[in-house]
Amino acid sequence: MRVSLILSLAASLAATPVLALAGAQSPSKPVAAAFYTGKWYEIARTPNSGQRNCEAPTTEFTAKTAESFSVRQVCRRDSATGKAKTFNTSGKIVAGSENAKFSMNFLGGLKKQEYWVLDHADDASWAIMATPGGNFVWLLSRKPVMDEAAKAAALSRVKALGYEKLVFPQQPEA
Repeated sequence: MRVSLILSLAASLAATPVLALAGAQSPSKPVAAAFYTGKWYEIARTPNSGQRNCEAPTTEFTAKTAESFSVRQVCRRDSATGKAKTFNTSGKIVAGSENAKFSMNFLGGLKKQEYWVLDHADDASWAIMATPGGNFVWLLSRKPVMDEAAKAAALSRVKALGYEKLVFPQQPEA
């Protein structure tokens, strides 16, 4: 079952639809190294087959070196209290990107996927992460439930970057 989760995640990362406006976007400002430490809660994302029926998704970064980290992603099936599926991998910050770009390994290192932090709150309470080319986007928050005003502002930014079709996974109450 773990292999099928990894394969479906890898397949979703390899999907080819491209959003014209989103594909032209790149990170807008440097990212603090602290981005790659601690837990992030997924507030919104573009639909993707690797996260079908995934609720209460989280990504937890643990720094290994100044340029590398381990990643633990948890997805709960069908509800915020459903059975947890965990995926562990590693990542590395792309040199010269001011910490705004990183890559992660999948399938034991057979597949690498780059991600970009397109934007983030000045206080680092939320971030917009995407794949280059505009295929996928995620709105992440340091809290499972965002303040409504901050959420509205972040979602407005996501849409301004060209991502219109979003899903909103359940998160446990704060």
